[in-house]
Amino acid sequence: MAGNSSNPLDFEGRKVLVIGGSSGIGNGIAQGFRAAGAEVIVTGTRPDSGDYLEAEDSDFTGLEYERLDVTDRSAADALAQKVGAVDVLVQSQGVVRYKRAEFTREGWNAVVDVNLNSVMDVARAFHPGLAERGGTMIVVSSVAAFKATIGTPAYAASKAGAASLVKTLGEAWARDGVRVNGIAPGLVPTKLTSVTTDHPERREASLRAIPLNRMGTPEDMAGVALFLASPLSAYMTGQTLVVDGGLTLS
Repeated sequence: MAGNSSNPLDFEGRKVLVIGGSSGIGNGIAQGFRAAGAEVIVTGTRPDSGDYLEAEDSDFTGLEYERLDVTDRSAADALAQKVGAVDVLVQSQGVVRYKRAEFTREGWNAVVDVNLNSVMDVARAFHPGLAERGGTMIVVSSVAAFKATIGTPAYAASKAGAASLVKTLGEAWARDGVRVNGIAPGLVPTKLTSVTTDHPERREASLRAIPLNRMGTPEDMAGVALFLASPLSAYMTGQTLVVDGGLTLS
């Protein structure tokens, strides 16, 4: 639920937690909620938010930071106890391994642990608080959930699993007053996509496949996240919105 003003996108007085909000799409979503008046907490794996400022294009203005290693299967429960109930939970954690590393057991397990197992761990940990507040959960997956990605089987399968989880939790948690929806971004320049976006020929080839003729931005994803957490989407649950500039239309 948003704030008490007549503006449905006013989140003043609301508490938002963005898992993986220390960089990339998650950071853009976190700043979108902050600009809309919310109290926003972001998580990352580094000891301190300052560790991100030189290494990545992150903006921590007005954000609270908590360290979270989602590969520690008990860490989400500890974080939930520390930060308490939230109105909006955004799950934007994600990893990928290139050079066919995901075809190995180690690479497969490492990616699935972060991209799928941790999503359920975090959801489970924060469900009581979301139910208490009539909150919303948003899971950031990928258009890879809906197509083949020849070199990264664990990434595609885990993102498809995350999109499927949105459907199931959307139905299961509706009785608790919790809405669950998702966002499937297309090509957005982040550290995960730098293998494409930092390579001129690959970048140009990708742009030719996008009808809107540009890559997405974290701000594009923030707009959709605000919509999904607001009363504007009050009759939506279990849905993953594809936000890809038309990439997957053909």
